[in-house]
Formats: sequence, C-alpha cells, structure tokens
Amino acid sequence: MKLYNIAAAVICCLLISFCSSNVPLESGLEKITSESLEVHIRALADDSMMGRAPATQGEQMAVDYVVKQFEKIGLEPGMPDGSWIQHFPILGQQTHLNTSMRITRGNRQVHNFEFGPQLIVSPAQDQETVSIQNAELVYVGYGIIAPEEGWDDYKGMDMTGKILVMKNSDPTTHPDKFDGDSRTYYGRWTYKYEVAQEVGALGVLIIHTTPTAGYPWSVVANSFGRERFTLKPEGEERAPTQIQGWFNAPASRDLFESAGLNLQELFDAAESPDFEPGSLGNLRASIDVAASYRELNAQNIVAKIPGNDAIYKDEYVIFSAHHDHLGVGMPIDGDSIFNGALDNASGVSALINMADGFKSIQSNLKRSLLFVVVGAEESGLLGSKYFAQNPTVHPGFMTANINLDGLNVFGPTTDLVSIGLGRTSIDNIMLDEAEKLGRTIAPDPNPDQGYFYRSDHFSFAQIGIPSTFTMMGTQFIGQPEDHYETVVRPEMNRIYHTVHDEFSEDWDLTGAANDTQLMFRVAYRIANAPEMMSWTPGNEFEAARKRTLEQRESLQ
Repeated sequence: MKLYNIAAAVICCLLISFCSSNVPLESGLEKITSESLEVHIRALADDSMMGRAPATQGEQMAVDYVVKQFEKIGLEPGMPDGSWIQHFPILGQQTHLNTSMRITRGNRQVHNFEFGPQLIVSPAQDQETVSIQNAELVYVGYGIIAPEEGWDDYKGMDMTGKILVMKNSDPTTHPDKFDGDSRTYYGRWTYKYEVAQEVGALGVLIIHTTPTAGYPWSVVANSFGRERFTLKPEGEERAPTQIQGWFNAPASRDLFESAGLNLQELFDAAESPDFEPGSLGNLRASIDVAASYRELNAQNIVAKIPGNDAIYKDEYVIFSAHHDHLGVGMPIDGDSIFNGALDNASGVSALINMADGFKSIQSNLKRSLLFVVVGAEESGLLGSKYFAQNPTVHPGFMTANINLDGLNVFGPTTDLVSIGLGRTSIDNIMLDEAEKLGRTIAPDPNPDQGYFYRSDHFSFAQIGIPSTFTMMGTQFIGQPEDHYETVVRPEMNRIYHTVHDEFSEDWDLTGAANDTQLMFRVAYRIANAPEMMSWTPGNEFEAARKRTLEQRESLQ
C-alpha cells in the first residue's frame, strides 16, 4: 500500500508538471483569434490614419494606437529612459524631375536619356546639386566583391571619377556559388550602391530588367521617382560617390550599342568569376542633378515583457513589425489613401496579439521578450536599421528575431512558407511545431526575388541576430490545387502598394490566426530553449553573430 501511495504521488506530480507546462501555453494561444486580429487591422488601416506615412499625423495616430494597446495588455516601456518611443531622424529627398543624362562621343551628343522613361537618378548622399561632366563609363558586370565566393568583378581597377554601369541581381549559373538560383544580398540594389561607394566611384547606375529585378520599370519609376527617405547622415565624412540610379533595358541596350558592344554578350560574360571590367570606349556622361530635402522625425515603438529565469532573463527574443505604409497619393477612382491593411496593419495586429498571449503566460517565460514596432520600412527598412544601429539591448543578448509582415488573409493552409528556410536553428523548432499540428513548412517558392533582404528581419540579421520571416502558404484547405496561383497571387499583385490594400469583408483570417499561433509556439520554444539560436554554419551572417557574442563576453 505504501509503495502504491508513493507511485500514485509520483504520477500525480508528473501529471501536474505536464499540465502546468501546457496549460499556460494554451492560455496564451487563446488570445490569438481571427476576431482579435481583425480588430487591430481595421483600426490601423482605417482612412483616418491616412496611410500611416512616416512623420505624418497618420503615423502619430498609429503609434498612439499601438502604445495604448501595449499599455492595456500590461507591457513595460522598452526604452532605457522608461519611454515607449525611439525617435529617429530621416531625410526626405526629392530629385527634381527636369534632368537628363547626356552621352557624348567627342564633341557630338549621341544620347539624351530622360528622367522617368529611361533613367532614374538622384544624388547619392545629401547633396542639393550635383554636376558631372564628361565622366568615363565602366561596365563592372554584377559589381560584386565576395571573397568567400572567390568573386571580384572589379579586379583591382581604379574606379575613381568613373560612373559604374552594372547588372542587377547576382550570378545564377553556379550551383555552388551565391546559393544557386536564390538571390543573396549581393544581388540587392542597396548592395550595388554600397560597394560603389566603397570602391570610390563617382556614380553607379543599375541596368533594370524585369526578370532580374522581379518587378517592371514602372515600380522603379514610381518608387525612386517620388520623395525618398534615408537615415540622416551622421558626421561630416562623405564618400566620393555623387549619383546613383537605374537605366531601363532599352536605354541600356542603346548605350552599349553606341560603344560597339552587345549588352547580352556582356550579361553572359558577367556570369564568370574571370569577368574583367571594361570601359565603354570613348563615350562620356554628363548630368546635372538637383534635389530638395526636408528633415523629419519618425518613430519606433519598443515594449518588453521581462523573463523570470536568473540565467536567461537578460537574453531577449525580438519581435518586429512595421507600422508605416505609403500615406496619401494620387487619386485612383476617387481613392487616394494607401491604407496598408495587409502591408502591414496585419503584421502589427499579429504582434499585438502575440504580446497579449505572452503577457498572460509571463510567469512561464525564461527569457525576456522585446516588441519593436518600427517605422519607415517602406522607405528602405529605416526604422529597423536605426534600431539595429542603436539597440536598447546589446545584440549579443538577442537570441532571435521573429518578423511579422503581411498575414494570410485568404483562408487556412496546410503549409507555411519560411523565407530563408535552412539558414538558422529556428527552422528546426518551426518544423517540429508545424509537424505537431499536422502542417508543413515550405521553402521560399521564389528564391530569386530575394525576399529575405526585403523586410525588417534583414536589419537584425546584418548585426548577427538569427532571424526568421514567414509568408502565407500556398496549399489552401478546401480549395483547388491551383487556388494560390489563379486566385490568391493575382489578388496580391492587384493590391500590393496600391490604394486597394484595404480591409475586405471577404477576407478569411482563419489562416492568419493559425499562422500566428504557430509562430507563437515557436517563439515560446525559443524563449525557453537551453541554448541561444544560431546561424547554419557557413551562412553569410555567421561572422557578424560571432562578433556580437565576443562583444558580449567582454561586457560580462
């Protein structure tokens, strides 16, 4: 009888332990519902928020709304001074449209490429006027310097005083380089601009084609031709680069033909690591560019939930979502407000729901949680970039970043897409949790589009934080096999960055709730894991992670 009582007591303790480890998680999951997601999406995408553009009344309304929700949930302000807001300065740049690039041979003009239809160009930094006369043009292939890939498109050539013309994207014909047909950071236009400054070029122009960019020339003209924002430069040191921009494909072909060169042949030549940069003969470029500027103040929101473990509470899981969208533009059928319901009122709503869920189970969290709702994402990931440069927690104490940007509003799926699947140890947890729910994790269906570098998790990855970003799956429950391709994808293309991105009564947020709950489970595992998350060995961000962890050691 005594042994029976002992056994019964042991079983009882095990059951209590089992229940206590699962009931809190379920309590948190109950906070994430289709209805609660809808409430915040509707509020943030309302016309009254005027599209939530940076440094506008609409942004302030969105920020006030999110802070109010955090206060209601019971989160703590996350800034070191005890406030909710991290202000950051941005510079609005509007290039004057009455400009063109003149291409000459000797004393004769052979081309005059116009701003908009053929050319998009702006001062490379914060110059009000730029005047370039008779600059040499040099084709540098992809314009990539990647020692780890055995790749250098510059081959030591002096680029001082030259305008670089380069191919978009990165090499795709080498299975063992640049992740095969996946786009790496070397293929992003931001990298092209950065490396041109590093080699001391006078200017840089990227050759646009729809296949290599993933979007038509109209996107370049509309996005880069309007007011653009950058973080305000700090200090007086400036690179010598004066202009940056894009050539469209027809203008590029005409330019190279004038130099007696075949553009397609040069495109093909750029696929080899033995490529040599070359001058466009005796062609010279001249351009006068003027721009107007205004200084603005944008906002990040930072909140936290402290963890409880004596060892782990100083480490953080970082959640991010951007609150901004495109504001107000030209009317289309009487509508001028870019509401950004999907992009990204939905992601902010998911973050608020997850914060609510975790607050309800705070006592079961070992690590602390940091919720960073960033601004100016649509302007070039500026809010997350600023936070990464000015973190409230040293990156060495950040175990992972979970980024939320654009939920599935079209119904439940059996799968969830992980952008960059295989990059981090987060994926193993995600795969395990999905399997428990009878779901699957799918890789990026369009790796050539470089989505891993196009949302706020990239800013965290750059400072070494293992980061993940998920997108809606493609296998819709109860729908034809081609439902994603024939219905969902065309609708996504229709509303993306247009006034049509509004909350719709036809949306089915069941899938959004399912996906958010899955990522809640993943985050819970990360918060309580015995080890910090890591990059897969050989990943491009592994070195940055090593540096941050070494810095952490020096702080302790």
